[in-house]
Amino acid sequence: MDPHQDFGAPPGDDGPVREVACDESGSDGENLTGGNTDVFAHAGVHVPAADAARALREIRDRIRSPATEYKATHLLREKHRAVLEWFLAPGGPLHGAARVHLTEKSYFVVDRLARVLLDDPGAAAGLYRSVREALGAEYWQRFLPGANQLLRTRNGAEPGSSVPLFFETLDELRRAYAGSDAGPALERLAAGRGRAEAYRAGLLDGPAVRIPVLNPLLPAIVATAAYWSGPERRPVRLVHDRQNLLTPERIAWIEETARRSGVALAELRLVVARDDPRVQLADFLAGIARKAAGDALRGNGDPELTALLRPYVDPASVWGDGRTAVALGLSVPNPSVRTGG
Repeated sequence: MDPHQDFGAPPGDDGPVREVACDESGSDGENLTGGNTDVFAHAGVHVPAADAARALREIRDRIRSPATEYKATHLLREKHRAVLEWFLAPGGPLHGAARVHLTEKSYFVVDRLARVLLDDPGAAAGLYRSVREALGAEYWQRFLPGANQLLRTRNGAEPGSSVPLFFETLDELRRAYAGSDAGPALERLAAGRGRAEAYRAGLLDGPAVRIPVLNPLLPAIVATAAYWSGPERRPVRLVHDRQNLLTPERIAWIEETARRSGVALAELRLVVARDDPRVQLADFLAGIARKAAGDALRGNGDPELTALLRPYVDPASVWGDGRTAVALGLSVPNPSVRTGG
């Protein structure tokens, strides 16, 4: 079955260019291990503006909050559970017309570490599993923030200090876990010190406009465009909530990266979310997905909500945890596709 079949264009499609409204939830910039959330979600919604406006009115009529702008938190309140289920269920306003790309932040850090130190994005899944399972919670929580600090564009550290600090921790782990399942992976990472030095030097000497390796928003936008463009490479226009990160130079990078990947991204246009009901629906879906997936990751998920979310989850999501991958409809821990950065 074509994975795009049940998410084709609704009646009254928008001509040769498919227009998809987008928003995100869970953004902490490049602070992926010390932020407020452990999941980043980027949603795309393909519904006519008039239908989106009707859906918003229906949600307001059902919830009856005096808030000027509704957010996902309104739908996630227990007293509004029926509205949440209607929103996601077959027959609801998003059925057949939305997808959400999920990023497990800790796995994303390991994925980017594999790219920088090993020049091998395909190594991320095995690296994540072997190191996380062997180290245990205490050492994992030392390894992961150190990797995050090493890769951050601006990490507040003295120039030249990030690499020694990370490799001191890595050396300690190599000694402690020599002979364990994590041993070969840790040794392989240790051999990448030269690449780490070159990476940090490039950040100091590189161009003023940088593409942050650790920010999941940019590759998520490319992945969203790829999904809606589909195997037929239909031209897609993404209408996105304004973000400070999305400067004209970075938008140009996203568009060029998409084209190099064979994705027909015609345009990325920024709008004010409150002025576009389609973007507001995308905001709801992203917020719901981020909360549901994060709860599942921490072991206190809501099985019914996870099941309702499952049909919306993009199979190209960047996810490493096997247990929750199955619950979310992701068949295996899935390394991210090469989308630049």
